[in-house]
Amino acid sequence: MIENLMLNILLVEDDEVDIMTVQRAFKKGNITNPLFIAGNGIEALAMLRDTPEQPSLIPADRRLILLDLNMPKMNGLEFLHELRQDPAIRHIPVVVLTTSNEERDRVQAYDLNVAGYILKPVTFNTFVELMVTLNKYWTLCEMT
Repeated sequence: MIENLMLNILLVEDDEVDIMTVQRAFKKGNITNPLFIAGNGIEALAMLRDTPEQPSLIPADRRLILLDLNMPKMNGLEFLHELRQDPAIRHIPVVVLTTSNEERDRVQAYDLNVAGYILKPVTFNTFVELMVTLNKYWTLCEMT
């Protein structure tokens, strides 16, 4: 992959099985972008924010967040509220990747400017296809 097309992906997910599924899908789909993992919204914000006390753990250029909604401490929607209120990181695109098929969750997520809302596929092969497609799309997108 060309270096300037590298995409730094933050997976915000608390379920170990889902984390391993994403990692396996990246491997099977030959997705070489760095994958960072946060177990909840609080961890994710700490990883994204660049302060003198806590430098950002994720390179600031070309970031994408894959976000689960159902998490402890700070759920996905609470995380989105915080993210969108922070001028330094509110521009980062977020794709919700969740099992929640609730209409109100979808509406709230889009109200908070998510780039997409995707239900987690049931089969692994479908999940790999989804990850490959997302990776191709965001690799081609012009990001600032």
